[in-house]
Amino acid sequence: MKISHTLDADGPVSEKARISRRSFFNRAAVAGAAGAAGFYGLLNAADVLAQAPETDASANASSKPTSGDVAILQAAEIAEALAVTTYTHIVRTPGWFTRLPDDDQGYLYAARNEEMSHYLLEKSALGQETPYTEFYYPHNMFTDAQTTLNTLVTLEDAFIAAYLVGVRYFSTADLRVTAARIMGIESDHRTLARSLAGDVAAEDGGPIKKITGLQGVPENVHPPNNNGYERTLCLSDISQAVDVLLPFADKTAAGKAGFNTAKAFKFEPFTPHLATPLGEFISFTGC
Repeated sequence: MKISHTLDADGPVSEKARISRRSFFNRAAVAGAAGAAGFYGLLNAADVLAQAPETDASANASSKPTSGDVAILQAAEIAEALAVTTYTHIVRTPGWFTRLPDDDQGYLYAARNEEMSHYLLEKSALGQETPYTEFYYPHNMFTDAQTTLNTLVTLEDAFIAAYLVGVRYFSTADLRVTAARIMGIESDHRTLARSLAGDVAAEDGGPIKKITGLQGVPENVHPPNNNGYERTLCLSDISQAVDVLLPFADKTAAGKAGFNTAKAFKFEPFTPHLATPLGEFISFTGC
């Protein structure tokens, strides 16, 4: 399956040039030693919070993070910083967002808080901040509803598939279950982004009837929950998810993908407030 990286108002268009993933991972690995310490600090803290002995030693027997664990966590942390930046600028930009019904606006604000919570969890696991703090987007992102929703669903498609890589390849059950828990929230975000398309005002090009996600196929927004099973996008390695992230995170890749490189949007961390304590991380057991 060929994944296209460039979006416009009607969806992805082909990319002829590819950027090496090496610089992405090299930049993410600068604080690798600190990351390993943070990774196991989180595991140890979770054991204390759970206040119970490990019942399946083989499922969490690793004494060190594997290189695969760290690579997935690094990519996930950057992806969450990108997600926070995306939602932040959706809700801050005057125009089509402000003309959505209140419940649609509330969903986007809630999603921003959820993505920030995910970022902070992964930052704790790695013991380091994201190495990428500015992001690039397609032309007309945030001001044009169709472009914004195409891009948002594309990103959520990528996040879902990336966390499924974690479900498949993380070395411990705790990490696999955590990846699944986060992936479920990303799936909520994809569905809700498709759901609000019909509420886009006529003056903003609405109601939007089709959204184009990562697979490059315009799909009807009704029903918004149009998956029987989450889409793996045939990703078998986290480096494939990095291919999708690169144009958003790297200026050179952004330019080659046809994105707007004249303006970078800054990642601005904040303290998130989730809608209910029942939906917080709590511990690896969730209890």
